[in-house]
Amino acid sequence: MVPDAPRLLRADAARNAEKIVRAAREVFAEQGPDAHLDDVARRAGVGSATLFRRFPDKAALLRAVLDQQFGEHVRPVIEAAAADPDPASGLARVLAAALESVAADHNVLAAARAAGVLTPATGEEFFAALDALLARGQSAGVIRADLVPDDLHRLVVMLVSVLWTMDPQEDGWRRYLALVLDGLSPTGARPLPCPAPALRARTP
Repeated sequence: MVPDAPRLLRADAARNAEKIVRAAREVFAEQGPDAHLDDVARRAGVGSATLFRRFPDKAALLRAVLDQQFGEHVRPVIEAAAADPDPASGLARVLAAALESVAADHNVLAAARAAGVLTPATGEEFFAALDALLARGQSAGVIRADLVPDDLHRLVVMLVSVLWTMDPQEDGWRRYLALVLDGLSPTGARPLPCPAPALRARTP
């Protein structure tokens, strides 16, 4: 084997993995939880054996799909928000980007939920970023001081749940995001009536 062959094989494997994940996003977006991995392999132009070598089951493939979606649509917004001199504006953009991504890939999320992929670990990076933005906003006095991270986590779950009650292709979720953002503002805020209850589980 020529010296560059292992590197070329790794590059080819990486390209195949990328094609598979891209194809999976399309197939799950079209078919939701009923999508078959054979359909993904055909869409990607690879054999089923190639797909299963990289992704042994639907859950593994969906985790890769979610990571790709997050990396393309939400992580860059988080990075920009971290440098925004207005923490409240940065937080608003991160929440909007997350909800827009969920709405655009509603069937993918439905498939992930059905496959048991949506665990607390799924949203770990996202919620950690929200915690940091919340702390910055409170330090700057632009987010109400009586919020704790669990409050914000629950509000995100509430906002995502709205999408299951409407046509996700519509922008109706923006109405509820605006209401939540108003509630985060210290302007005119009334004291919260009780401490935040213990958080049992988190899902994105």
